[in-house]
Amino acid sequence: MAPKLITLLGLGFCLNQKICTHVGAQDELSLSAWPSPLVPLGGHVTLSCHSRLQCVMFTIFQTTGNRIRELYTGLSNHVTINPVTPGHAGTYRCAGIYKHTSKLSAGSKSLNIIVTGLFTKPSISAHPSSLVHTGARVSLRCRSPLAFDAFVLYKEEHKQHSRQLDEGMEAGSHYVQAVFSMGPITPAHAGTYRCCGSFNRSPYEWSAPSDPLDIVITGKYKKPSLSTQVDPMMRLGEKLTFFCSSEISFDRYHLFRDGVAHGQWLSGGQRHSGAFQAHFSVGPATPVPGGTYRCYGSFNDSPYEWSAPSDPLHLCKTLRVLLCHSRNPPLNLTPPWQTQSPWKATRWMKRALQRKRHRS
Repeated sequence: MAPKLITLLGLGFCLNQKICTHVGAQDELSLSAWPSPLVPLGGHVTLSCHSRLQCVMFTIFQTTGNRIRELYTGLSNHVTINPVTPGHAGTYRCAGIYKHTSKLSAGSKSLNIIVTGLFTKPSISAHPSSLVHTGARVSLRCRSPLAFDAFVLYKEEHKQHSRQLDEGMEAGSHYVQAVFSMGPITPAHAGTYRCCGSFNRSPYEWSAPSDPLDIVITGKYKKPSLSTQVDPMMRLGEKLTFFCSSEISFDRYHLFRDGVAHGQWLSGGQRHSGAFQAHFSVGPATPVPGGTYRCYGSFNDSPYEWSAPSDPLHLCKTLRVLLCHSRNPPLNLTPPWQTQSPWKATRWMKRALQRKRHRS
């Protein structure tokens, strides 16, 4: 009988018994997937069978209930699947024949191969914010217009530790969503997260992954300061420059407007008046970018751990004019049209525009 057939018969016998009495039962094999057990539809994955003892033949197989489907049998301990199809989704194990005994090993622990991209990607968001202080709590919401039976949340650096929500599904009029609560937050929670949706009928076939969401821990370093130079008669089409200054020479500076990332300075700050400073150009102003601004600092070796936020800088968006912050104090100015009659306010604006033209 051919070695291949002997291997499969012996393997099937072992898998269907309560106790395996093979000589190699104490040497538990392991099965791994590279680059990841989460594989996009049409992508590729390499399955490798590992053993502490030397084997002369390996077999890698897919199991569905009591059924066994051989994927590969041969001298090499690995096989590449390319391209990956929905039929490759499922549970895999491996076994080998030992060189020193010519007997079959016990089967490895199972490895789930997940095929992604079969359905439209869901969306992911963090509440109240993706910027979280140590010890606080945050909820990650995964939402889709498709009526998935379950959502899976995973951290990109640890896809083998993805977790599935078994309860807590919420349904709206045009969507379903799952809420994953995290906290108290520690540095271990920081990182990039994605989520996928799946149906009970095909648990190893997932949707395309959501867009990435970065969970960032803030407050590790002293806060920087944020300033800007605003022309009271800033016109549409002109850029606005912010300055983020700190005593620490951060590798990166981050600017946020109303809690949303609005720019990143990648090369570190330049020395200016005894402090390190990064500048951000926002615009052209169409319309003027009003809102509440803050900046942060971080280092390349810990990209998800940032400084405390700067004090907020408020800019008002009123018609074509920024008046919440000017070159000179006070920082908060009330527009004349809110304190004067419409006729006086119009006359004030005409005079201001004339002065602007003379200066230019």
